[in-house]
Amino acid sequence: MLLLLLLQTLRIAIPYLFAASGGVLAERAGIVSLTLEGFMLTGAFCATLGSFYFGSPWMGLLLGVAGGAVFGAIHAVATIRFKADQIVSAVAINLMVVGLTRFFLRLAFDSSSNSPRVAGFGGDGNAGVLATFTNPLVLLGILVMPALAWVIDRTRFGLRVRAVGEKPEAATTLGISVDRIRYGAVITSGALAALGGCYLALDQHQFTDQMTAGRGFIALAAVIFGRWTPVRAGIACLLFAFAEALQIQVQGTGVLPSQFVSMIPYVLTLVALAGVVGRAVPPAALGRAEG
Repeated sequence: MLLLLLLQTLRIAIPYLFAASGGVLAERAGIVSLTLEGFMLTGAFCATLGSFYFGSPWMGLLLGVAGGAVFGAIHAVATIRFKADQIVSAVAINLMVVGLTRFFLRLAFDSSSNSPRVAGFGGDGNAGVLATFTNPLVLLGILVMPALAWVIDRTRFGLRVRAVGEKPEAATTLGISVDRIRYGAVITSGALAALGGCYLALDQHQFTDQMTAGRGFIALAAVIFGRWTPVRAGIACLLFAFAEALQIQVQGTGVLPSQFVSMIPYVLTLVALAGVVGRAVPPAALGRAEG
């Protein structure tokens, strides 16, 4: 039972890890990442389209990442080029993605709820540990936070991301293009978060309407709980995933009413944020249009 609980925690954590990695990168560059939910849903839908029409989950993965990058670029243009309010832009993108995926779901598959079954990763008769680790996105999800920590802490690009997120004026005086770094960070953020959506669609072998179900917002909570550092945000993702896995296990026992059990991950999120959000210090230039 313990092994099954840990494996379930890992599988649930993968989309959170991808989305939170994108959130850390964009917010460290000074751009608010309320768009994670929209990026994930875009990735899930585009991955399903690619897998359905090309018959290959790898093509689905490629199109899913591309879709997330496109909406990352839209958010970047709105907030960096046209100085739009970052919260308003994020909410608009999230709502637009919900409408677009629902429209194209009907157009492509003649359904308002779900797509047909498509080629994906996993589900080929393996079970347990083998089924989990034969999915390449699981291995990539495990590595994404350590890799991002190395990029932010050890590379020139990471140093510039931190600089434009803390003191964009100082970065400009050193000849760093603040806008260029932020464009790169937000577009990459869209691609990373879209990987979380790709995982959901290709693991379940189909797309369902609004299948991300608020995971992008929980990932953003993990970013804040982790104080905008990749490793801490990754640990927060595992914590929230464990709560969700525990909720599933407890729900199966029938000990508590299902409505109360379903609240466990969200109550834990609120409790965690209530304990840390007052003390967490975000990047100094987070949400500032000027740079």
